[in-house]
Amino acid sequence: MIRQRRTVGTAAALALGAVVTAVFGFAAPASAHVTINPDVAEQGGYGRFAFRVPNESDEASTTKVEVFLPEDAAIGSVSTTPVPGWTVVVEKRTVDPPVLVHGAEISEVVAKVSWTAGAGTAIGPGTFQEFPVLLGPLPETDQMVFKALQTYSDGAVVRWIDEPEPGGEDPATPAAVLTLTAAGVAPSPTGAAEAPAAADDSTGGDSGDGLAVGLGVAGLVAGLGGLVLGGLAFARGRRERDPVQGDQAAPAS
Repeated sequence: MIRQRRTVGTAAALALGAVVTAVFGFAAPASAHVTINPDVAEQGGYGRFAFRVPNESDEASTTKVEVFLPEDAAIGSVSTTPVPGWTVVVEKRTVDPPVLVHGAEISEVVAKVSWTAGAGTAIGPGTFQEFPVLLGPLPETDQMVFKALQTYSDGAVVRWIDEPEPGGEDPATPAAVLTLTAAGVAPSPTGAAEAPAAADDSTGGDSGDGLAVGLGVAGLVAGLGGLVLGGLAFARGRRERDPVQGDQAAPAS
């Protein structure tokens, strides 16, 4: 009897442990990072994108954002849109051979774009900001990786520079990735919408992602909870049957 109770308690503890691990273990890697939106575009064309920068610190604010354009996929033209309270600086580099833009060859391309916050305009805790750009012509490659540095008011610098590995786990500090499709191939729905210029215009997309994750976790918890209840009911049924079988076997001894 005591052994059965211990078995029931052990099974319940293991099942509940699985639920806790599933909820908190799956939620941990979902930290926010610098992304490019939309994240899918067509090769050879021009596109309006926004680098979305969330503030992950609970106390410090983001005061500077630096985005590095990939060296192996040169962009001939980069235009920026003013972000209120922020100063933008575009740095160029020399390329050889030259890049063809609007039928003309150019030997300088954009290497880095930096945004620095003015007084009272830094990205505070719990908020994010988008920095719009117009890029083109987009190169004939499968993807572009945009590495970024995020500087906080306390001096900390987060390096979003890890490149994705096919079939591997998500990196701890991933770089923003823009997937490029061949001309004439319709991009996936994730890249169909035009990126907004202000942070408060895009909260719907983040809310939708959060809702989907929340529903998925809730479903997982409900399923594991059902397994726990089923295991407890099965063990209880065996415990109730065993005394009856013991009483029937007693006269035979």
